[in-house]
Amino acid sequence: MSLDSATGTIALEQRLALVAAAAAATQAGLSPGRSGNVSVRDGDLVAISPTNADLAGLDPDALSIVALDGRHLEGPRPSKEVFLHIALYERDRDMRSIVHVHSPYAVAASCREPWADHCALPPVTPYFLMRVGQVPLIPFYAPGDVRQADEVRRSPWRFRGALLANHGQITAGATPDAALNAAIEVEEASRTWLLQPDDRYRLLTEEQIAELTQRYGMPWREQVSDAPPA
Repeated sequence: MSLDSATGTIALEQRLALVAAAAAATQAGLSPGRSGNVSVRDGDLVAISPTNADLAGLDPDALSIVALDGRHLEGPRPSKEVFLHIALYERDRDMRSIVHVHSPYAVAASCREPWADHCALPPVTPYFLMRVGQVPLIPFYAPGDVRQADEVRRSPWRFRGALLANHGQITAGATPDAALNAAIEVEEASRTWLLQPDDRYRLLTEEQIAELTQRYGMPWREQVSDAPPA
């Protein structure tokens, strides 16, 4: 575990990377007002943005530190979405950072019926498939409701990103920058879909989808039980 010996918390380098990704999310228009939250995990510790934080101005020395069991260990009170983050970390130990934002097009897409069970968004652009893969729709619960975290745990689909019904999006990556790039792609895929006249857009073929997702290691039509053993 990369611990800062002076503070007994997640190393400054990781906290700085998280703060930079949060600011970039705001600059990209993904996090209006004081909405959204971000986190980075190191072993059994998670640094997460505090409740009601402005993602444009996070302080790397004033993040909330929680354990993977949800215990608040130090710093200000964590975002109410902390259990949503923990649920996604529990699904995939390779994921080290999470971005949850209320980006406008992803929110709009989350209010529509999903394109398919495994992916709420249709496969209209290659970069969406290269950087995220399938994005299921998680049923609605009020922000901060632990039942939504339970829905994330129960989802049968492998995923690195999801739409939260009538709420927004959540993405995970090996680094804060990777999680942010995934969030940008979800937003752009949502925007592209919503700008198309209904039933008049052209999808990538299953062969094209398979080539892209297999080349970049992203899930498509994959359930948790289909994942290769660790």
